[in-house]
Amino acid sequence: MGPENTLGFVCGLLTGTQALGGSRFSVVCKSPLTGTWGDSSCGGNFGPYLRFAGYDAVFFTGSSEKPVYLLIDNGKTEIRDAAHLWGKDTHETEDIIRRELGREAEVACIGPSGEKVSLIAAVMTDKGRAAGRSGVGAVMGSKKLKAVVVKGSMKVPVMDADRLSRLRKDYRPQLHGLYELFHNTGTPGVVVPFARIGDAPVKNWNGVCDIDFPEIENLGLDAVMSRVERKYGCYRCVVACGALMKESTGEYHYGPGVHRPEYETISMFGTNCLNDNIESIIKVNDICNRYGLDTISAGACISFAIDLYENRVITKEDTGGIEMTWGNHRSIVTMLEKLANREGFGDILADGTRAAARKIGRNAEDYTIHYHGQEPPAHNPKLQYGFASCYRMDATPARHTRWHAEFVPKGVAVPDFALDAWTGRGEAQKVNVVFNHAVESFGVCLFVLASYPHVDALLSFLKAATGWDITVEEVLKTGERIGTLRHLFNLREGFNPLTYSISGRLTGNPPMKEGPLAGIAVDEGTLDREFLQAMDWDLKTTEPSREKLHYLGLDELV
Repeated sequence: MGPENTLGFVCGLLTGTQALGGSRFSVVCKSPLTGTWGDSSCGGNFGPYLRFAGYDAVFFTGSSEKPVYLLIDNGKTEIRDAAHLWGKDTHETEDIIRRELGREAEVACIGPSGEKVSLIAAVMTDKGRAAGRSGVGAVMGSKKLKAVVVKGSMKVPVMDADRLSRLRKDYRPQLHGLYELFHNTGTPGVVVPFARIGDAPVKNWNGVCDIDFPEIENLGLDAVMSRVERKYGCYRCVVACGALMKESTGEYHYGPGVHRPEYETISMFGTNCLNDNIESIIKVNDICNRYGLDTISAGACISFAIDLYENRVITKEDTGGIEMTWGNHRSIVTMLEKLANREGFGDILADGTRAAARKIGRNAEDYTIHYHGQEPPAHNPKLQYGFASCYRMDATPARHTRWHAEFVPKGVAVPDFALDAWTGRGEAQKVNVVFNHAVESFGVCLFVLASYPHVDALLSFLKAATGWDITVEEVLKTGERIGTLRHLFNLREGFNPLTYSISGRLTGNPPMKEGPLAGIAVDEGTLDREFLQAMDWDLKTTEPSREKLHYLGLDELV
């Protein structure tokens, strides 16, 4: 949290170009939540307009004595006073800045949770797109940096703009695979089926959907889509997987146009809390977006608090009279508001479950679900074994987008492996991980990439933008270099992922007795060993070999 931590806003190679899905940017820093390398990817319009304003990346060092924001206007930069913005939520901040600077201004900002350096704070843009993971919003708040504002009308310099445009038109009608799902329903379409097969967490990762949570259908697609006002998409996105909601005047009031909760949010505040009240989940999503909170970690903190309360580790006296019981949607909303404002017991929860357990004591740590301080997303490593290795071994612990087979298009040779076997997965795990590292550096959305007909589409976009004849092998090598550099950062900081302590609920220690994942215990030793062998990292220290560093062109780090 000190001034020496560098905070970066970084665009990808194809961000803001005609390439399908080229809308992403990342926020990077040393994570205050885990102490490791920290980054978080985000969509919306901010990334492309940062490039239109003349910059590929912006880095902040030091800290300000008073609230400020950075304005970048077509190549000109100015740090401005943000006293009038401090204390405002992210919606208010965007509205005020646009009234002052014009509707064309794009804003990435923190809310009150970031200002109060909650370690699960996010950086928000478009009133609902989040760079949510790694506590990047806390670092921004510690620097008294309220917002980064961009205005730009420049064109991103590319090698062949006409070819990029033609490729976009040619490949758009060829989108397939996950396109229909994401375009028609977005991620809420998978909540119920994923919960039933054991992917989504139930009861703080300690329950079974149809046994502990038979009300799952109340969180189904009809319940969500019936409340949708219109679709939402990031910059020039043809998938447009998001949506904005109708106004609600019921128990949980929210105005028109709030963002629809996605799979992670519905699962973490729904199934994981045994909460079947969809209106309350839309409300908590809006609270997180306005205050600037990662919905994954925030939902995990609430289910953790409920678990503590139900097991009498904490009482009403601790919670300020709030009855934190399973499925109590009113208490869930009330406690989240406390967390967002750092009030009462919410102040204890605001830095994540690991920090909260250390403050609470009384065996509270037995109920925490995290990887080295970061709460995992709603994908069960006992179901998809690739997550078990990825959550531990990635430089940003508990990150699911580094490994996801659906995000690797045809044309990338992934070695065969048995889905239900622990052995023989190392090489396939490596290909998946390094490919996704590269794609994030390109600034391409994984949901759009999952709809590409073939990897040749990605290579064609890259060549038209840069003039480079990039091969799949070079993409994989680039991703391996990125993943290795991030890992070396953690080694420098003294972290060995093999030493991280992981909750037995995530690994099946002991195995569950009921449900679709009954009897499954993750063989972490085999998964980690085979991945380390595939990466050519030491089996004990996890240090990359000298030969591997030479191969990746990292000779100065040998």
